[in-house]
Amino acid sequence: MSTEKYMTDFDRWLGFEGIAPDIKAELISIKDDKKAIAERFAAELEFGTGGMRGILGAGIGRMNIYTVMRVSLGFAEYIKSLGADAAEKGVVISHDNRRYSREFALATAGVFAAAGVRAYIFDSLRPTPMLSFSVRKMRAAGGVMITASHNPPEYNGYKIYDAEGCQLSLEESEKVIALVKEVKDELAVPCLTLEEAGDRIVMLDPSIDDEYAMRVENISISRDRESAAKLKVVYSPQHGTGNVPVRRVLADCGYEVIPVLSQCDPDPDFSGTESPNPESPKAYTEALRIAKETAADIVITTDPDCDRLGVAALNKDGEMVLMTGNQSAAVLLEYILSRRTDDSSLPTDAYMVTTIVTSDLGDRICDRYGVKVEKTLTGFKFIGEKIARHRAEGNYGFVFGYEESYGCLISDFVRDKDGVQASMMLCEAAAYYKNYGLTLIDVLAAIHEKYGYFLDSQSNFYFPGLDGKAKIAALTAGLRENAPAEVGGVKVIKVEDYLSDETKAAGFPASDVLRFIFEDGCWVAVRPSGTEPKCKFYYCVCAPDKASAEEKYKALKTAFEPKI
Repeated sequence: MSTEKYMTDFDRWLGFEGIAPDIKAELISIKDDKKAIAERFAAELEFGTGGMRGILGAGIGRMNIYTVMRVSLGFAEYIKSLGADAAEKGVVISHDNRRYSREFALATAGVFAAAGVRAYIFDSLRPTPMLSFSVRKMRAAGGVMITASHNPPEYNGYKIYDAEGCQLSLEESEKVIALVKEVKDELAVPCLTLEEAGDRIVMLDPSIDDEYAMRVENISISRDRESAAKLKVVYSPQHGTGNVPVRRVLADCGYEVIPVLSQCDPDPDFSGTESPNPESPKAYTEALRIAKETAADIVITTDPDCDRLGVAALNKDGEMVLMTGNQSAAVLLEYILSRRTDDSSLPTDAYMVTTIVTSDLGDRICDRYGVKVEKTLTGFKFIGEKIARHRAEGNYGFVFGYEESYGCLISDFVRDKDGVQASMMLCEAAAYYKNYGLTLIDVLAAIHEKYGYFLDSQSNFYFPGLDGKAKIAALTAGLRENAPAEVGGVKVIKVEDYLSDETKAAGFPASDVLRFIFEDGCWVAVRPSGTEPKCKFYYCVCAPDKASAEEKYKALKTAFEPKI
């Protein structure tokens, strides 16, 4: 974009009579800083297939009430294109604890109401899985979740959902993107207040919380309150949306829950935690301290929008050990399939859905129990699509879905990953195994002994700035042209390029993802993040023991990762 264009946009915003006071103050503060203006106006904040996520602030390149209203109008026009019935069914809107989340949710509802689409909103913050559940419960035509998940405090985001309570498919997203682009003036989007909207904006009845909690509690396999009472659980919601539903469900099921009180209240600054991301060891610092003081059995934490679960559990030496998303999911999968096999509740057409960058350990577990495994691209919307497709074909055999980034789904009354479901089932597994003198780390060790030692990890390389995308594209292009043919004497026997005709023919949408598969079963995957300016490297290493797995992992990292 030329300097003239983005300066024109800046002047247009600065001169807008109705500009929000905080936005105007920011614009005035940068009016003599061309670099700061370019960062906010040189490129639009991208609304992609996964929605929109970005830094809060003024300008077309930031998350603010005007960029939110623009996207909302595009999505409202999409809902209307589905027919008058869809407009009347409307959309459900929820939000997390972040800065401006409530304001963005109300503005979204106001735009929908002004466009003639009914909007349903909660009285306060709710988790992402509750948004998915509520879309289905209300038989709405779609949904919006205002959240930036585990991103730093300066971020917020906007995710859109279809009538199945699943994030929009690629085809649907492209239609919304096209309609958003037709909204040329983000400062002139009609938006009604709650008073002006009348019955076009409806406050959801609190009973929907009760029904969601009941549905979560009903996924229990054992319903053993005596065992539950013996398990001591430390829980942190990371200042987010999980505090009420997770603690409610666990209390209903009989668990002794010790909350990390300094991380319970909604806080957009995340002031009581070192990190709100369950993938970061810093997220567990205070919870681990409390667990040691109280002799707890496990620590669990959900991310701010409560769609992902992080876990730490005791090892045989009485020390708390953090589990990766692949590891905790493997334990959950083993527990669910073994128990459902024992009580004959495992469907004959049982299937599990996971992603192409998730550990193969889950595949091994499913093979043992005769459960079919299906693979998707990264992103839980693809897992949700698989579930919807199977149900349409009369197959109700879904038993588990997960991805390595700490997200899983146990029962498909929700069509996105669900940290509340995962919390309850993980605690149930821990209580069950405790009866046999086993911790979750003991169970993981037994799984490795049975199926092979799996070391699964990832590395992230950040490329911020306006040229970040170009650097990431150059990185993946370079691997397509000049990737290692072998590492440590073990050959690459297959390269899966998800931009190729071969993967398209196999039913995968085009995506800038590469997977290098070695003759010993190990693999490396490389993909740009869909929500952040980074490129991810995924490793799945299977070996006879931990030492040999670590040696192979180090060799793979050296061979594949950029030297920066």
